[in-house]
Amino acid sequence: MLQRIQSIYLLFASLVLFALFFFPLAHNVYVSGKPVTIMVTGIFQDVNGAQQNTESFTALTAITAIAALIPLVIIFLYKNRKQQIAICYSAILVLIGYSFWMAQTVKKAVGGIQLDTHTMGIGLFLTSISIVLLILAAKSIQRDEKLVKSADRLR
Repeated sequence: MLQRIQSIYLLFASLVLFALFFFPLAHNVYVSGKPVTIMVTGIFQDVNGAQQNTESFTALTAITAIAALIPLVIIFLYKNRKQQIAICYSAILVLIGYSFWMAQTVKKAVGGIQLDTHTMGIGLFLTSISIVLLILAAKSIQRDEKLVKSADRLR
């Protein structure tokens, strides 16, 4: 059923991943003496008071959209709980790899500059929140599976 708690966890996990399109991974980082903002979609530089895209991350943008859609797909597989659990754990592994790729992209974009806590954006932490939500969803799905099996034994 769609009104289960894991559906809420999966919905929030998806929303958190879609929020990567709105929140920067790093901001106010001075590259070549100019402040830049690094987002999932690319590197943005302040040109005459307006943010202008100087470099695009097409692959990262596409993978972000796909990763954000996976929890939504899991919600609608509610009739097959074992498949839901398997895809949840697979999505967690994908997000761990995605987080590493995203961190390496930011590291490459800033060069040798060290990121401080005041230059890190909220986007760097959103995948961690999504992973926690997916773990909570998987645990809730397992609890449902256990409940259904115990009810079947009573019949």
